[in-house]
Amino acid sequence: MKGNVFDKIKGHPRVAEGTAFAILFTMGTCHLLNDMIQSVIPALYPLLKDNFGFTFAQIGVITLVFQLTSSIFQPFIGLYADRHPRPYSLSLGMCFTLVGLLALAFAGNFLLILLSVALIGCGSSVFHPEASRVAQIASGGRKSLAQSIFQVGGNGGSAIGPLLAALIVIPYGQHAVGWFALAAMLASLLLARVGYWYSLVLRRIDTRSRARQVSANGLSRGAVRWALGILVLMIFSKYFFNACMTSYFTFFLMDKFGVTVQQSQFCLFSYLAAFAIGTLVGGFLGDRYGRKYVILFSILGAAPFTLAMPYLNLFWTLVMAIVTGLVIASAFSAIVVYATDLMPDKVGMIAGIFFGLMFGLGGIGSAFFGWLADVTSVRFIFQVSTWLPLLGVVALFLPDIQPSRKS
Repeated sequence: MKGNVFDKIKGHPRVAEGTAFAILFTMGTCHLLNDMIQSVIPALYPLLKDNFGFTFAQIGVITLVFQLTSSIFQPFIGLYADRHPRPYSLSLGMCFTLVGLLALAFAGNFLLILLSVALIGCGSSVFHPEASRVAQIASGGRKSLAQSIFQVGGNGGSAIGPLLAALIVIPYGQHAVGWFALAAMLASLLLARVGYWYSLVLRRIDTRSRARQVSANGLSRGAVRWALGILVLMIFSKYFFNACMTSYFTFFLMDKFGVTVQQSQFCLFSYLAAFAIGTLVGGFLGDRYGRKYVILFSILGAAPFTLAMPYLNLFWTLVMAIVTGLVIASAFSAIVVYATDLMPDKVGMIAGIFFGLMFGLGGIGSAFFGWLADVTSVRFIFQVSTWLPLLGVVALFLPDIQPSRKS
């Protein structure tokens, strides 16, 4: 294997030729299973609310605990992985998810539910930073495409979760959550195989070497910090809005249009499925036309559709939700790859930070909108959230670090 493989491990822009699609699709599949499991949690909210009499604020706290445990540890795990890669940590992390699922299936009170979702969140914290590193190693230089393949698996899992919850958990009750432990077991086995491939790569590397820290395309440290700050604002805009959609869109549809719980879950699935498709499209566009422009189009371009949603009938609300999912989803892969290009020697840490922000801001947003819904109404918070994509205009100030490619 070529000597520049070490640069891949550290996230250096130079990579070996060829894209390891088998590894990328395996990672995408595991991401699908991981995020499918996670998406069962918000899909359970109507059932938990009815069974235990929870308030919207308590629903928000459940999401907050889950999202914070999914986010707080990620940058630290990523930083450690940059220095000391652990190929089998991916499989081990999925074991936390397995235990959390079984606990959630039999949790009988609020505190046990919080503990269960915290365990699932810890499994996610272990999974995402190292998985992003593996995706970049296997990218063969096509970083946005590789990140999108990985990410679209997660988005696909997020879309399938509510659908399976509607078909399995809602009819059969909380204990049916335990069936999803089979998905965690399958993911753990697949990740063990990926860990073996990853270990073979690491064995061929001089572990005493250290990648030289570089700045992307000659940008100063101040410019890098400025660009990272803009990306954080983009994550805030995208995932505060998405928190409202994933946690309260079903309640909004039931309140305004009188649909059933199962019907609302199918509607949420439509939005999340569109979200998954948009992620893959964003990966192709990011490599071809430049990540800055994908970020700008994705966040700001969703605003006309989000702003119209609260004022339409059921059919057009769903149409606008699907279009919004397609547009706004394309940003995340571009944001992560753009950020790792800014600090190419810290792929794991940067991926951990941005995945952590995704979960953390999503949790804070869910808790905030839950509190606001108790104080006002579900319809009001839905109206407020639709203004958030307008913040995408600040992406205009991102520096151009990748020229567009026409072929």
